[in-house]
Amino acid sequence: MVDVGRDEQVVAARLASQMLTGPPGTSVEGVVGRLLAVQAQDGRGARLSVRSRSTGLKAADVDRALSYDRSLIVSWLNRGTLHLVRTEDYWWLHQLTAPRLARGSERRLRQLGVAPAQSARGVDMIIKTLAEAGPQSREQLRYLLQRLGVPTDGQVMVHLLVIAAATGAVVRGPLAGTDQAFVSVPRWIGAAPRALDSDGALARLARRYLAGHAPAGAADLAKWAGLPLGDARKGLAAISDEVVPVGPGLVALVGGPGLGAGTAGIPVALPAPRLLGPFDPLLHGWASRGPFVGEHGSVVTVNGIFRPVALVGGRVVATWGLPGGRVTVTPLEPLPARARRALALDGADVLRFLGLRDLPVAFS
Repeated sequence: MVDVGRDEQVVAARLASQMLTGPPGTSVEGVVGRLLAVQAQDGRGARLSVRSRSTGLKAADVDRALSYDRSLIVSWLNRGTLHLVRTEDYWWLHQLTAPRLARGSERRLRQLGVAPAQSARGVDMIIKTLAEAGPQSREQLRYLLQRLGVPTDGQVMVHLLVIAAATGAVVRGPLAGTDQAFVSVPRWIGAAPRALDSDGALARLARRYLAGHAPAGAADLAKWAGLPLGDARKGLAAISDEVVPVGPGLVALVGGPGLGAGTAGIPVALPAPRLLGPFDPLLHGWASRGPFVGEHGSVVTVNGIFRPVALVGGRVVATWGLPGGRVTVTPLEPLPARARRALALDGADVLRFLGLRDLPVAFS
């Protein structure tokens, strides 16, 4: 425990809300539920997000939750990006974030030269096939669409799938080899519960967002969820009796994680050196990632790739990868020997989690 200034207290409190300090998670569903939605266009990255916030789990536990327990699914939700969520949270998150995604994909299909009748026929085929035939891989669906005369080249296929998902009829569920199959929502996870009204859904969003991201404000929530700022403000206003201010424009749940940042001079813990996977939630949970990446903003590339990073003292200090199945750390600044030893231990845990052969961590 170290005494830190107010800005660093906010950073430390956010790290605690993210489960990077404090008690680690002991179940996949517990970690995902705390974060609410884990970016998942990189499947290994989503799994590693669970690892860095838990103890004793393996990537196979995530796979089992997707394929057998059906307690997790993946769909296009916040910011128009694939996210891993608990099945019980899918419905109301979809209600809030998915409808606007369909409109964007429909416009993009027109730009790609796909006629409205063609896209409608393709989406109908996807929904019908999954309802009748069960889980299908992307390539299986592509083959069926091509036989139907629906274009699937380039970005067309993904936009057809986004529109199908936006209807609430399709999500990504079980693993099919190394890929994740698409499934019919009613067939895979059952009928939708009674929908929340818009105000109720926004209030739930604000409450659940703060659980994994406090201290935060309306701009942070809007950025993370991909919703208008007015909606974020409305959601936070709806739970005003459940939050306390902890800084200029920042709030936390009463008695919840992230509350400690509001008390000047209190000891705040920073996480032990930690390896975070690609697209880790820590790097896109707020309006600015500057407090965590500092001068190393290039870890997020101009084309939107979030590289796997190493944290020391709650700051990004290195990137890393798995060439040849060996964890290889590339420092972005000088690393003390103690930090290198700690990252080497965490690298061994990455290999354990992924079920890979234990090889010494390399520093390039």
